Amino acid sequence: MVSSLFVKDRVAIVGAGITTFMRRALETPRELAWEAARQALDQAGLTLKDIDCVVVGSAPDTFDGVHMKGEYLADGSGALNKPMTRVYVGGGTGVFVPVSAWWHVASGLCRTVLAVAEEKMSPAHPHPQYVFRYIWDPILHRPLEPNLIWIFAMEMRRYMAKCGAKKEDIALVSVKNKRNALDNPAAQVAANITVDDVLKSELLVWPVNELDISPVTDGAAALVITNENTARQVTDSPVWIDGIGFTLDNQHWENRELAFPRYLNYAARMAYRMAGIERPWKEIDVAEPYDPFDYKELHHIEGLMLARPCEAWKLLKEGYFERDGELPTSPSGGLLGVGNPIAAAGLMKVAELFWQLRYEAGKRQVKKPVHKAVANAWGDLMQAGTVIVLSN
Repeated sequence: MVSSLFVKDRVAIVGAGITTFMRRALETPRELAWEAARQALDQAGLTLKDIDCVVVGSAPDTFDGVHMKGEYLADGSGALNKPMTRVYVGGGTGVFVPVSAWWHVASGLCRTVLAVAEEKMSPAHPHPQYVFRYIWDPILHRPLEPNLIWIFAMEMRRYMAKCGAKKEDIALVSVKNKRNALDNPAAQVAANITVDDVLKSELLVWPVNELDISPVTDGAAALVITNENTARQVTDSPVWIDGIGFTLDNQHWENRELAFPRYLNYAARMAYRMAGIERPWKEIDVAEPYDPFDYKELHHIEGLMLARPCEAWKLLKEGYFERDGELPTSPSGGLLGVGNPIAAAGLMKVAELFWQLRYEAGKRQVKKPVHKAVANAWGDLMQAGTVIVLSN
């Protein structure tokens, strides 16, 4: 498959940085953004003088308690006196940030882009879930007073019913990812837990228990993204962005088949077409599927065509997705283990794949040789899919 898109410049990642993920961080959002940006610049051996454009990603302004958060984060993201854009598609933002940076570079508009995603969820009172009370259709849904957890519970229940998965099968994702996070110095909730621990944790909305869900998190991540000429000047090991994909499904979840993420599948097909990948289940070596809930990793593995529909939970039980397995998923620890600062979470996953492809992931490095990788993120009202395909 060959993409029909015109690309002026080939695009590479040359530096990455992430903050420690935590709850109630003392740093301001601007400080979190700059900490990640500085790490990425340092790894690339560049300074702000080398940056032509800046892309910032952050989720609802309410989390940080300010309005027009893109402008608020400008100085912390190194964007003063530089062209800057803010992108936002809810939880899908973290992968949409490098997607946006890609088209800035691929078009020839910018040579080098600093891509930064930040989220400080702790200031949202009494709980970040209250921020989402106003995202629903005001006529059809808001009178029901929904929250995200019970919407996701319906989706998890539908997946279980259609695919024959049990709660203990799905809980293995949380066990795997939290264990993987023990090797991640940025992780918030790394732990050695058992399936029984997940099943006995507090029941929130059946079938969702507390340990099925990623935590409230503060943190930031950043990438330095540049064209081929600059990349070859600053590093001997650039990581190439081979494909990008993004799509929106219908916002009304009741009109969709909840057992399969069509929004992601369409975005993945776009990215794979651009990357020339025809059999992702064979050609992808490592993946960072978006996992704010444990069932979502399985859901997204299937949407990314890394497993057949309703088959991911069976492969999980066989160890297929372990760090030393056939196709490692979330070797970083994912959102379930590292944390979920909404916009920064997806960008953290792209940063982790950057280090995997450069064999710089330390104890998190997967055992097999890696040449191609994929990450995705998911957001808005269960409708936005964003995908990126990388290679070394």
